[in-house]
Amino acid sequence: MSTTVVTGEAVVLQLRPASFVIRAAGALIDALALVLVFLGILWVLGQTILETLDPAAAQATVLSLVVGLVVGVPLAVETLSRGRSLGKLVFGVRVVRDDGGAIRLRHSLVRVLLGIFEVWMSFGSVALIASMLNERGKRLADMVAGTQVVIERQRKVPPPLPAVPETMRAWAEVADVGRLPDALVASVTQFLRHARSVPPAVRAQTAGRLTAQVVPFVAPGPPAGVTLEDFLLGVVAERRNRDYRMLARRLERTEASAERLHALPFT
Repeated sequence: MSTTVVTGEAVVLQLRPASFVIRAAGALIDALALVLVFLGILWVLGQTILETLDPAAAQATVLSLVVGLVVGVPLAVETLSRGRSLGKLVFGVRVVRDDGGAIRLRHSLVRVLLGIFEVWMSFGSVALIASMLNERGKRLADMVAGTQVVIERQRKVPPPLPAVPETMRAWAEVADVGRLPDALVASVTQFLRHARSVPPAVRAQTAGRLTAQVVPFVAPGPPAGVTLEDFLLGVVAERRNRDYRMLARRLERTEASAERLHALPFT
């Protein structure tokens, strides 16, 4: 599920909120990293200066270390990295403002301070309840700070389909493919992308079924001697080419109109 956000510059953004499972896993990685750093620093201090300090000074040193790791380190990391941390980098998520912009020091400070209560002191129970009650999966700190955790890592764009086959070139020049439904085009495209990984019997059966669905929307029908997969590829490739040419012409007209408007004298 994605949410639409309009920035102050009137730019529309599509943000995908991260699920609680991803956020919890990222927080667990951050917590483990902090614990390991704490144990490492504590061991070094134990081998050097802690034994020479009186008990009160040793307790104050350890308390300062805990505060620095729980508050100072997350605050510095989120602020300098603009909403990222070790766990968030692993799962491809990031903290942003509600308007989609990068967070600043005040946002990180609110998140870190409230996180001590809802994550550390309550063992994550408060954060879990707040995320379940919020439609965007926000925890209490996000609600107060005006932030949200979104998925930053985008899915890989699949490569485009090949061009119209040679055996379909003459057919494509005169064919009518404009009535083809978009949902059917998407089904044919998906089949062609994964056809090589499908067993031959299922592949042939699927190609025949899709061809039977495509034929009523195109004219003329499949040329003689053309395989079903080549026919399907020719149909969707020609449909793609025509859509591209139509959008290119529309963009040219828009740019030409904009040039004429800018050329008009001011009144």
